[in-house]
Amino acid sequence: MGIDGGGSNLRVVVATQDLRVVGESHAGTINPSVIGHETAAGLIRQHMQAAIENAHLQPADIRAVCIGVAGASADHSADWLCEVVGSITPNAKIRPSADQEIALVGAHGKREGILILAGTGSIAYGVNPAGQVAVVGGWGYLLGDEGSGYWLGLSALKAISQASERRAAKTTLTESVLHELNLEKPRDLIRWLYAEPRNAAIAQLAPVVIEQADVGDAVSSDLVADAVQHLVGHITALRETLNFPDAPIAFAGGLLTHPNVLSLGLCRHLQLPAIPVPRYPPVIGAVLLALDMLAPSEKES
Repeated sequence: MGIDGGGSNLRVVVATQDLRVVGESHAGTINPSVIGHETAAGLIRQHMQAAIENAHLQPADIRAVCIGVAGASADHSADWLCEVVGSITPNAKIRPSADQEIALVGAHGKREGILILAGTGSIAYGVNPAGQVAVVGGWGYLLGDEGSGYWLGLSALKAISQASERRAAKTTLTESVLHELNLEKPRDLIRWLYAEPRNAAIAQLAPVVIEQADVGDAVSSDLVADAVQHLVGHITALRETLNFPDAPIAFAGGLLTHPNVLSLGLCRHLQLPAIPVPRYPPVIGAVLLALDMLAPSEKES
């Protein structure tokens, strides 16, 4: 069984050893930092059971499970992940992981290479041929997340506020963002921004920045170029840390997995001919890590 609890969606699959999916179940976010550990645990268990039922199996039939959940990396939540999974699959070996690890394994088909992710947040994760692991970024919106959706969105709001007072260049972001938020004038952003937590809503402004950069707005283009440089910096630091200069690179996150001025700009800086296509989705990366726990005799049975 593979369990992918990414930032926006949960996917649980039951697969055979040749990676044929025989049962699956889906849900929305299970990030415990967003919905709480109790609610997250309940959803994980519910959809584990649903996937097993869809495979026409019993919980005791599952021999290995790998789980990666955004907001609950194995680095700090291994016990919780094992407890949640073990309550449903008592006979299974359990591997607590992280959403970036299973995404890397899925993308490359093995636990080796680099993954650069830019969605709401940003992080680079890598494993070298010796099995050494390193992470760059992933500090969250207060300390980092450079090049992410949140970073782009907040940078756009700052550009608008400064442009409104002639402290910076005019930008078409002003009209586009105010229209997107149904606001009348730049100073309405103050009331909107501080009324309640807006992290997700700020990150959702990133496509507006990308769109305006695409039609030639100079301020938006500069913001996207800065985002590209930050992401390139993540990768450069990771390559140096891992001593893996020729590491294969995979893209992940909503800002990088389809063509736009950001993803294509990153490709150009990395001298990639096109956006890397992942070999498998993250949930199959989790299945591959689960399979790694089985002894040869178990795989043959």
